[in-house]
Amino acid sequence: MVQNLKRVLSSKKRKKEDRKKIECFLEDYMALRPTRYSYADIKKITDNFKKELGQGGRALVYEFLPNGSLEKFISSGNQKSTLGWEKLQQIAIGVAKGIEYLHQGCNQRILHFDIKPHNILLDHSFNPKVSDFGLAKLCSKDQSVISMTVARGTIGYIAPEVFSRNYGNVSYKADVYSFGMLLIDIVGGKKNYRAAEQDDSEVYFPEWMYNQLEKGKEIEIETEKDEDTKIVKKITIVGLWCIQWYPAERPSMKTVIQMLEGENMPVMPPNPFASMNATDTNSTSHEIQFSS
Repeated sequence: MVQNLKRVLSSKKRKKEDRKKIECFLEDYMALRPTRYSYADIKKITDNFKKELGQGGRALVYEFLPNGSLEKFISSGNQKSTLGWEKLQQIAIGVAKGIEYLHQGCNQRILHFDIKPHNILLDHSFNPKVSDFGLAKLCSKDQSVISMTVARGTIGYIAPEVFSRNYGNVSYKADVYSFGMLLIDIVGGKKNYRAAEQDDSEVYFPEWMYNQLEKGKEIEIETEKDEDTKIVKKITIVGLWCIQWYPAERPSMKTVIQMLEGENMPVMPPNPFASMNATDTNSTSHEIQFSS
């Protein structure tokens, strides 16, 4: 009987110690997890939604980033005077590191599926932060292919394989493609570019950029110094690497960061538009889930 009593007391002691450990763990975890706010809390914090910054179907509370999105700087043509090419390069590197963290730095790989200038927010020092995970998808790091029944993203930034599996399987390389289009936007903004040698007919700007560089010519972007011209060329070449039509031919985000941070000019990629211009008679249509 004494032995049984000792066993019971020992078991209770272990359970009590286990409960303490669990409570300590939960207290530590509470500091790390996202805070859940009630509707009343948010109304009070925002002074009854006094200042509207944007709208959409997801409800997340972000820290206030006073410089808004990257899109407003590159679409208005203010990037040269407000930010400068060196700062734009740093923004591009910061975004690339953010995407690399989503792909490799988390316990599960996070595919964003909506990388675009509108979803890159800038703090008071113009440091970029990737936002809006409404179309994101989780997968394990050893999962190389993602199953998708609905294409997702924003037209102009969606990778070809998301539309048609004839170009390859959907993977984290879809974010690489979107980032490449973001780099092209940084260089060209939202303007229409015309090529003089083609009788002023409007051409697809990324393809025109590739043709210019392949011929050894510079991208016709106004810069104030030689270093800026080099930055423009580097951003353009990296962007062209990222928008290769087939995902297997695109670099990883780690390689993208190395190219953007490296001192040497990256080599020219293969022509990403050769496959795009070919007639695809077996294209498969998909329903598309658009970003708000």
